[in-house]
Amino acid sequence: MSVPLYQAKAEFFRMLGHPVRIRVLELLQDGPAPVRDLLAAIEVEPSSLSQQLAVLRRSGIVTSRREGSTVIYALASGDVADLMRTARRILTEMLTGQNELLAELRENEVSAR
Repeated sequence: MSVPLYQAKAEFFRMLGHPVRIRVLELLQDGPAPVRDLLAAIEVEPSSLSQQLAVLRRSGIVTSRREGSTVIYALASGDVADLMRTARRILTEMLTGQNELLAELRENEVSAR
């Protein structure tokens, strides 16, 4: 029995729903990176990063390759980078709207005094 598309999408977004995974995807937008660079940028325990990288790899969002003793991760497709940029743009628009509302509330508070 096939999974409805909306359910598959929900699972996809749930898989992305971890701060370390999002940060890894943001970092990989600049190109492939070895685990040591990801560790330095994210500042989490190696075991935690390894666990999150495994989730991303199993889902097919990232790929990995070994060069000697170094494991290098990369985004599996440019669509993932597009998704990260789109999410940033949406979040920026949401926060801008909230800032405008906050400014209006403060302005009304001052004029009510």
